[in-house]
Amino acid sequence: MTDVSKEKSSAPFDEMLIREFLLDNPDFFNRYPELLLAMRIPHAERGAISLVERKQEMYRNRVQQLEEEITSLLGMATRNEMIYLFNSSLSLKLLQCEDLGELRQILSEGLKTQFNFSHVRLITVHDIDSELSQIWSKRLSPGYYFGRLTLSESKRLFGGEVGSVALSRLSDECGQVIFAIASQDTVHFHPEMDNLLLDQLKQLLDHLLPKL
Repeated sequence: MTDVSKEKSSAPFDEMLIREFLLDNPDFFNRYPELLLAMRIPHAERGAISLVERKQEMYRNRVQQLEEEITSLLGMATRNEMIYLFNSSLSLKLLQCEDLGELRQILSEGLKTQFNFSHVRLITVHDIDSELSQIWSKRLSPGYYFGRLTLSESKRLFGGEVGSVALSRLSDECGQVIFAIASQDTVHFHPEMDNLLLDQLKQLLDHLLPKL
């Protein structure tokens, strides 16, 4: 019986040397085009294919990948443009508010209408409210929180169970205030998402609230 591992180790060439040679001489197969058709590569679905077919398949896969990346970038650009236009319009309305009650109403109506959020709240944290203080010090220690809440936290912040939330701590000049948004969709807000929308609104509220 032939020892395959011994036969492989005693091959009269070094595979790495061949690899380096081909990398250093990319025109090698141009000089010997018959090798492209003679070489066969195992394929999981189509059996053995030629090197030319394999290269064409790799190009097709790469083109498809690039098309998907472009589509994703265009979708992101469209979303960011929509957020910019919405924030610009909402900012003008908020800057015209004369009191906190009017600001709360315009902020809530704007976000609910545009994004179909279920709740939008500005919540003041009092030292005597232990549950809000826990949310402030633990959930919001990084400044933002995106994701799910416990049932108890949901009831304390929004009066009932919600799907997912986006929470932000406003600046110290506003006092201990939580800017809280909720969606009934359990995956709408998640830890990996960006904070573009929330950050722009937070900066505006940090500017406006101390004056109201």
